Amino acid sequence: MNIKNYRKLTPEEILLNKKTPEEIRELPRTPIYVVLDNIRSLYNVGAIFRTSDGLMVQKIYLCGMTGIPPRKEIDKTSLGACDVVPWTYKEKAIDAIRELKEKGVEIVALELTDPFQNYAETEFKFPTAIVIGHEINGVSDEVMELVDKSISIPMLGRANSLNVATAFGIASYQMLYKYQQNA
Repeated sequence: MNIKNYRKLTPEEILLNKKTPEEIRELPRTPIYVVLDNIRSLYNVGAIFRTSDGLMVQKIYLCGMTGIPPRKEIDKTSLGACDVVPWTYKEKAIDAIRELKEKGVEIVALELTDPFQNYAETEFKFPTAIVIGHEINGVSDEVMELVDKSISIPMLGRANSLNVATAFGIASYQMLYKYQQNA
């Protein structure tokens, strides 16, 4: 058995490698957009910002009742990502979807649907947008009418879905993986 001794980086070492917000804003972005359709939890919004920073997404559309920065609850979980991830607010998610469609962006809902399409087996056309809906009601019906495809994450136990921020992380990193495979 080959055992390695991994040395954990210190907080100081991690900070030395951290880019400034200005440097991050100049980096190329991944052709993934995010549409938040009535997300009620500000902590979920912050977590989605943080994951979006890790992905270097093009832009987040905060729609409907979704909270917008600055808010202490968003800031707590985003850890500064709100300062480097481009975002805009739209009163209606459908307006964000129409804007993205006009740009030729594929629209993908992360939603429980029939038929079920496994996120890991899905091919994406880039640029693409992932739509995440309300924690209880999901993606709005009017948005679902405009999506190009819907993906789901298999749930093997009793729960029918994951927390929206967790589900977004899983699905969006799969999208990044597929993008990098084809780039």
